[in-house]
Amino acid sequence: MHSRKSALLLVPGLAFLLVGFLVPTLLMLFSPPGTGAAEVFARLGRMLTDPYDLRIIWRTVRLGLIVTALCVGLGFPIAYLLARSTSRWAGVLLALAIFPLLLSNVVRTFGWLVILGANGAVGQALVATGLVDRAPQLLYTELAIVLGLTQLFLPLAVISCYSAVAQVDPGLDEAARGLGAGRVRTFWSVVVPLSSPGIVVAATLVFAGAVTAYTTPYLLGGSGQRMLATQLYAYSSVTVDWASASATALVMTVLVFLVSGLSSAFGRKGATA
Repeated sequence: MHSRKSALLLVPGLAFLLVGFLVPTLLMLFSPPGTGAAEVFARLGRMLTDPYDLRIIWRTVRLGLIVTALCVGLGFPIAYLLARSTSRWAGVLLALAIFPLLLSNVVRTFGWLVILGANGAVGQALVATGLVDRAPQLLYTELAIVLGLTQLFLPLAVISCYSAVAQVDPGLDEAARGLGAGRVRTFWSVVVPLSSPGIVVAATLVFAGAVTAYTTPYLLGGSGQRMLATQLYAYSSVTVDWASASATALVMTVLVFLVSGLSSAFGRKGATA
C-alpha cells in the first residue's frame, strides 16, 4: 500500500516531464517543421558517410574526450586537497574553486578572446621573451576551444569530485598509511576507487556539456573549427535546413546517451568490484 502511494506521487512529475519535455523533444528530433522522419533519417545516413560531417563529429568527440580528461585530471586532485584540508580557509577555497559557475559563459569566453587574441597577453608574452618574432594565431584553433571548455567545466568537475571524496572516511587513509602504504599508494588504492562514482558523474557531465556547448566553440573556434553544436546552429538559423538540424541533434543525443550508459556501467562495475 505504501509503495502504491509513493508511485502515485510520481505521476504528476512524470506527466509534466512527458508533456513538457519528452514529447516536444521527440517531435523536434523526428518531425521538425515541414519535414518528416524519413527525410531526417535520410539526411542522417548522408551525414554518416560525408567526410565533412564525419570530421565535425570526430572533432566534437575528440575535443570532448580531451576536455573531459583535463577537467577530471585537474579537478579530482583539487577536490581531494580541499576535502582533506583542515584549514579554516578550506570553505573559502572551495567557494573560489566553484565561483566561475556563477559567471556567464559568454563573459568567461570573452576573457579568452582577450588572452589569446593577436594582441593578447599570451602572444605579447611570447614576443617579449623572444621565443617568436610575431604573435602566433591562437584564436580559432582547437587549442583555443579546449582551453575555453576546460576552464568552463573545471568547476563542475571539482564540485562533483569533492562530494565523492568528502564521503570517503579519512580514517581509511590513516589506516592504509598505518599498514605501510605511502601517500601516493593510499591515494590511488583507497581514495580513487572509493570516489569512482563521483569521478564517473564528473566525466559524464563534462563530456555532455563539452559536446553540446555552443557559445565557447563558436567564439573561440570560428567557422574553421566547427563542432556539432555550431553546425546545428548554422542549420537551424542560417540555412534553415530542419532535416540536417534534426539529424545533427540526433547524433549529439546519441553521443550523450552512449557516454552516459558507458559511465553508468563503469560506475556499477566499480561499485561491485
